[in-house]
Amino acid sequence: MMSFELAEERVTCPFCWETITLLIDPSESQTYTEDCFVCCRPILINTEIQGDHIQVSVTQEDLGF
Repeated sequence: MMSFELAEERVTCPFCWETITLLIDPSESQTYTEDCFVCCRPILINTEIQGDHIQVSVTQEDLGF
């Protein structure tokens, strides 16, 4: 079993514009929905993992990527 640590990434909520911290699984790229910790609105999150580099994109869930 592989062991890894979650990566912290700071993003801006596309609803309330507050900066929030997300915990990202660096083992694979993925797309998922998570509620903003400030305004509780649903954020669509896309992570692209390439080696040690993590790219995070966020948008309002109803807009999609």
